[in-house]
Amino acid sequence: MANAYRADQVGSLLRPAELVEARHRDAAPEAVRALEDRHIARLLERQRELGLDVVTDGELRRTNFMSDLWDAVDGFDYGDAVARTWQGGDATVSKVTGIVVKKLAQRRGLTAAELPFLQQHVTGAYKVTLPSATQFPAIAFKRGITDKVYPTPSDLLWDIAEIIKAEMRSLADAGVPYLQIDAPRYSYYIDPKWRTWLKTEFGVEPDDALAEAVRVDNACFDAARRSGVTLAIHLCRGNNRSHWYAEGGYDAIAERLFVELRVDRFLLEYDDERSGSFEPLRFVPRGKRVVLGLVSTKVAALESADGLRRRIDEAGRHVALDDLALSPQCGFASTMEGNLVTEDDQWAKLRLVADTARKVWG
Repeated sequence: MANAYRADQVGSLLRPAELVEARHRDAAPEAVRALEDRHIARLLERQRELGLDVVTDGELRRTNFMSDLWDAVDGFDYGDAVARTWQGGDATVSKVTGIVVKKLAQRRGLTAAELPFLQQHVTGAYKVTLPSATQFPAIAFKRGITDKVYPTPSDLLWDIAEIIKAEMRSLADAGVPYLQIDAPRYSYYIDPKWRTWLKTEFGVEPDDALAEAVRVDNACFDAARRSGVTLAIHLCRGNNRSHWYAEGGYDAIAERLFVELRVDRFLLEYDDERSGSFEPLRFVPRGKRVVLGLVSTKVAALESADGLRRRIDEAGRHVALDDLALSPQCGFASTMEGNLVTEDDQWAKLRLVADTARKVWG
């Protein structure tokens, strides 16, 4: 069985202010790189001190969780960008992304700027994250422009899947012990407003799109399947600056998703009422792990250890305790500006995850 990794995390960590400021003022690349190196080394040490079972570089070299692909692949244009609305409380924020204007051409490995330093400085288990290919047709396909080179969103999807597959294969061959695909658009299929959007914007049936998305992500996982490599997927409902974009329980997609996705671990958001109940977890096959994202990265308030243990027990009515683990619900900085929490809040929440996992699973 794959490593238990009881005290898990999604991947991104808050960027220090001096790094964000250096990027905003377009500091020299070597100066930015030096800041990244110094702070990644610091973050790795802090994660070890907290007792997390798996560490990351915090995605500090990225401007957001998927910019590793943007930075390595030509074909995106940011002058005619697509704005997406995210929600949270009484506020909204706009996320602007580039659109595809020509055939994609990869210039280098997606994580070529990240992996060497991480492998040189890490001790113990670590993970590398990649965006799901299913992210990009939703945010980078614009009718009248993209369809001149990719006739349909599906054509773009499978071209990006080839890039992700190659990177997954390369990372597995390089000995990375834990590979995670982030933010597949499965939340589109549980939220009525996004199911309607799929029909009107893309002219596709949501259930057909879900089936294709599962095939795409499975193709990427299959490329990395090796003995000793843990494969995981994180299902996200949005995490931009403590905001969100989708809501609803996993009920509508649970049977297909949990049975058909060929992964070892599902990192699931369960930090508030928008996530629904634990009942859909009954479809998770024995031996696949469910990582309960019970600790919010969107708010500063610290959850209680007793509250987490009660919720773990509740989930245990549907999934064997041995098939469960614990993590925050998402990363702390899906974009480089990060969520509306402090670094002290971040470390307190990660310590809570590590301490609770030790008490529950030993």
